[in-house]
Amino acid sequence: MPRFLIVYVRWVERLNYGVGRVAMFSLFALMGILLWGAIARAGWQPQIWTDEMAQFLLMGYFMLGGAYALQLGSAVRMDLLYSRWSDRTKAAVDAVTILMLVVYLGILLWGGIESTLYALEYSERRRGLWRPYMAPIKIVMVIGIVLMILQCTAFFIRDIARLRKVEL
Repeated sequence: MPRFLIVYVRWVERLNYGVGRVAMFSLFALMGILLWGAIARAGWQPQIWTDEMAQFLLMGYFMLGGAYALQLGSAVRMDLLYSRWSDRTKAAVDAVTILMLVVYLGILLWGGIESTLYALEYSERRRGLWRPYMAPIKIVMVIGIVLMILQCTAFFIRDIARLRKVEL
C-alpha cells in the first residue's frame, strides 16, 4: 500500500479516537445539567434550558462518538454468516457495505450542510421558551458526519489492503 494511505488511516483513527474519548466525557456535563434541572424542579423554579441543553449534549455525544464506535466495532452486526467467512470474504463484503454507508453518509452530509447554512443565514432558533440557536448543534452534526465518513474511508482502505494480503 502507498505510504500516504497508511498515514491517512493512522491519522484518521487517531483523530477519531481522540474525539471519541473527549465526547465520552460530555456525559458528565449531561449528568450535571440533568441533576441541576432535577434539583431546580424539586427545590425552586424549574429551569427552562436544562431539558433542551441535555438533548443538544446527547446529540453531540452520539454524533461525535459515532466514528469512535465504528472504530471500536461497537456497531451491531448480524453474525449468522459473517463469523464463518474467511478474512478475505469478510473484507470483500465489508468493502461493499462500507461504500453503501459512505453513500448514505454523503447524502446525510449534504442535507446537514444545507440545514446548517440555513440556520446560519436565518439565525434559526428552536421553538420553545428558551429558543436556543440551532447553528451550533447543526455544525456539531456536520462534523460528526465528516468524522464518520473519514472513518469509513479508513475502513475501506484497510479492507482493500486485507484483500491484497497487505497488513496496515
